[in-house]
Amino acid sequence: MFEARTITLGYNGQTLIDPFDFSLKAGQVTAVIGHNGAGKSTLARTVLGLQPPLSGQLYWTRGKPSHIAYIGQSNDLDHQFPMRVRDVVAMGVWRDLGFWSAIDSARSRRISEALARTGLAGMANRPLYECSSGQLQRCFFARAIAQDAPVLLLDEPFTAIDQKTEARLYEIIGEWREEGRAVLIILHDISSVLTLSDHCLLLGAGKAIFGETDQIITAENLVSFEYMTEKQAQFLTLSKKGGAGNV
Repeated sequence: MFEARTITLGYNGQTLIDPFDFSLKAGQVTAVIGHNGAGKSTLARTVLGLQPPLSGQLYWTRGKPSHIAYIGQSNDLDHQFPMRVRDVVAMGVWRDLGFWSAIDSARSRRISEALARTGLAGMANRPLYECSSGQLQRCFFARAIAQDAPVLLLDEPFTAIDQKTEARLYEIIGEWREEGRAVLIILHDISSVLTLSDHCLLLGAGKAIFGETDQIITAENLVSFEYMTEKQAQFLTLSKKGGAGNV
């Protein structure tokens, strides 16, 4: 989908992350993890085409930034905004429409299928202010499904949702991988990183490292990149040996 070659991230001419490489390929789920202020949001804006890197370049081999489906946290939207669940999901097909075009039968089916896949078919006409955080997040996932984008960028999508909803969203991410889509997901929980991703981009202490998840998520790396203290890293090592992998 794209390759980032020797990109340097920052703003106002100030370097935040030294040059690094990473790539996102079809059927690949890449987790981005790092301490607060490590540069996760700056990376997201760069991938979305909202902010250029200080140096280096993103090379798109398929698609472009406008083809990315973006999912943030459920609290990123004003819950009182006068829209129905179906209206939000329908936003996923707007990119395909001209200014005067209406939603045709094929796109209407895409919207209905997206609602069904996320378990929202029965509440399509419900106003947003009646939705829980978990229902709102499923709504945003349905919008991404309707968008049918080759690349998806998820920014900490499991915040403030229940475990049942989180499990279903895990399944949808797995379905996207099987469909050959590329998923870039910003996370803060190590157990989610180990469960969902096959590749990982670790940010911290002004640097970045990219590779297969089990090679990146090590106690040594997490301490070096200031994501964990040495004591926390010792606990991670014990948990992984015990098969838990949950911190």
